[in-house]
Amino acid sequence: MGFGFLPNEGQPDFEALLKQFSEMGVDSNAIAGAKSFIENMQSTGEQTLITVASLRDIAKKIITAKGELPVGVTDQETLSGYLEIANTWLDTEIVFPASTISPQSAWAKKDWLDSTVSSWQTLFEPLATGMADALSTVVSSSTSQLPIEFMAGDNTTPAQQEAMKAMVARLLRGFMGTLIATQLGQGIGLLANSITSSNDVAIPLLKADESAHLIPQNITEWSDGLGIDPEQIGIYLALRETAAARLFANTPWLSGYIQDAITAYGKGITIDVESITRHAEEAIANGEIDINNPSAINIAVNSGLFTPQQTPVQELALTKLEMALALIEGWIDHVISQVASDRIPAFNALIENSRRRRATNSPMQQLFANLLALEVSPRKMREASAFWSEVKQLRGADGRDKCWDDPAFLPMPDDLKDAKAFLDSVTVPDDLSGLI
Repeated sequence: MGFGFLPNEGQPDFEALLKQFSEMGVDSNAIAGAKSFIENMQSTGEQTLITVASLRDIAKKIITAKGELPVGVTDQETLSGYLEIANTWLDTEIVFPASTISPQSAWAKKDWLDSTVSSWQTLFEPLATGMADALSTVVSSSTSQLPIEFMAGDNTTPAQQEAMKAMVARLLRGFMGTLIATQLGQGIGLLANSITSSNDVAIPLLKADESAHLIPQNITEWSDGLGIDPEQIGIYLALRETAAARLFANTPWLSGYIQDAITAYGKGITIDVESITRHAEEAIANGEIDINNPSAINIAVNSGLFTPQQTPVQELALTKLEMALALIEGWIDHVISQVASDRIPAFNALIENSRRRRATNSPMQQLFANLLALEVSPRKMREASAFWSEVKQLRGADGRDKCWDDPAFLPMPDDLKDAKAFLDSVTVPDDLSGLI
């Protein structure tokens, strides 16, 4: 069944095309998102694939489903006290100065969502654009006619075929934006339900002048079943939050570095139609896909059956991203260990609990795995923590923290094995006479 063209203008019938996609089993939310994208692009010229509003709405539904408790005066006073202790301890260890503690040190989940959602959109828009561009290119550059299911018949003119390809390409961009926004929004919602502080995701999402914040409801759930004194837990989590906040506030290049890596990955996305076709034919022949069962096709796609191979540029981008995330987590673990391992009796149990949760039940890990096929291994984080410890032994705390002055001073995976060799490779000697 084709849907045809508008009789007078010779242009594709947009509503009929959406209906055709619906009859083919395309998810109704994806169709609605694609329609909204097309209409918004036509009315405003805005071509953003992921909108802040859609991310916020999706994430809020996840938060509401689990429930949110109000933040009380006692929460504010108690958590501010923990953050003050954390700042005092860290003053003796790290060079990055502390920011003023906010009178609103305790945040509800939605406070964190509202403060970070714009950064999430900025961070992942290039990924959605890369995927959408790849899909659009497949359609618009094809020399073959579109399937007859998309046409009124097989007697369409070349001009009508090109108009149809353009419309399908725009719809596919909308579908891709909706898909990424849905996955990202759900991931943000899950994070809001689990993180214990505003920087617990260990990537810079807040404004540089934002203070540290703790999320009391999630701290209570994080603590459940540990059998550890709540004050020890509070100070430990405040140390993690304060260390991250001070690092991010004093490394303004870091957010751009992470975004550049995601952008490079997105720009490298291509779709090899011949390879996908071959995989599909093999999957059908082997019984992995039942062509009459749309859910089986969705399962195959979600399991990575048609995932394209990464290019060298993409592999390098993911390596940089993985290293940045591991180095941030490793640095936080290292510096809080320096100031708290002898002060908090249950410190070892607490840090192991953090590491175990990151490895086995981390929404952040799941988010990056789903969108970028990236998993930061616990081993890599431990290696990064050991690297920072060795750097401190060689150069002191100041020398360790100066490594954050510029991305050129950050190690790559092989550098973690020999901190001294790495430091020598990025250090300019005081006496340059031997180089002349």
